[in-house]
Amino acid sequence: MLMSLLNKISAVELSDTGRVRDHNEDAIGSNREAGLYVLADGMGGYNAGEVASSIAVKTVKDLVSEAVEREDRAATESDTGLMRQTIVLRDAISRANKIIHQTAQSQASCEGMGTTIVACLFYDNRLSIAHVGDSRLYRVRDGRLEQITMDHSLLQELVDRGFYSREEAERATNRNYVTRALGVEAAVQVDLAEIDVRPDDLFLLCSDGLCDMVDDEEIHLTISTFNANLDTIGQQLIQLSNDHGGKDNISVILTRVLEAFPAKVGLLSKLKQVLGF
Repeated sequence: MLMSLLNKISAVELSDTGRVRDHNEDAIGSNREAGLYVLADGMGGYNAGEVASSIAVKTVKDLVSEAVEREDRAATESDTGLMRQTIVLRDAISRANKIIHQTAQSQASCEGMGTTIVACLFYDNRLSIAHVGDSRLYRVRDGRLEQITMDHSLLQELVDRGFYSREEAERATNRNYVTRALGVEAAVQVDLAEIDVRPDDLFLLCSDGLCDMVDDEEIHLTISTFNANLDTIGQQLIQLSNDHGGKDNISVILTRVLEAFPAKVGLLSKLKQVLGF
């Protein structure tokens, strides 16, 4: 029986259409008991972006939830050195990519659709992260905001090559051209990361509807100011984005680690530790 994370991690999920768009192409979802959180930002023709993001979130949520129930999620490592839950995330996103791509190829109304995605899975005092595109994951630890994911965007590539500084990039107007997304090709490269987690860490997943309208300094100030209440932080971030123009849909998932959540060690593992295996 897997340990529930419901009392270990608090979370808030919010999404808003914004001030310009007439419908919301973002999608968010979670399995809070398993510690899974997913956010996707769709793109494409009329309503097709909404289809792509919904497929992505549902597929990842369903497949990861099934895998979590099926596996003991023991801390055994794969050949790539990544923990098993990170591989589960990657495989679920790859499967979502195939479904979106096939749907776009077979249905005229969905032609050209795609979506970004960022997903994370808490387990054993660690966080597995997988993302494609420019939806982001931030961490606030000891009062410091850090962007954990790096955008798959033309602008980020220009920053990496030295054409822009980080500060100049935040003021740039050509921020929305992504270089990687689900559904565009039959296969997709998913960026993976694994980081340690401490009590009181706060994580923010967001679509570019937030970070294109609100700079990191304002995000950090908002989190610091309303730190006691995740729902208030989320509402204030969405309000800020709308106050700055609300040119895109805005979605945020906020999670706070309430206490440590080490994995339970099974009897066989305990015996191996005692016997020195």
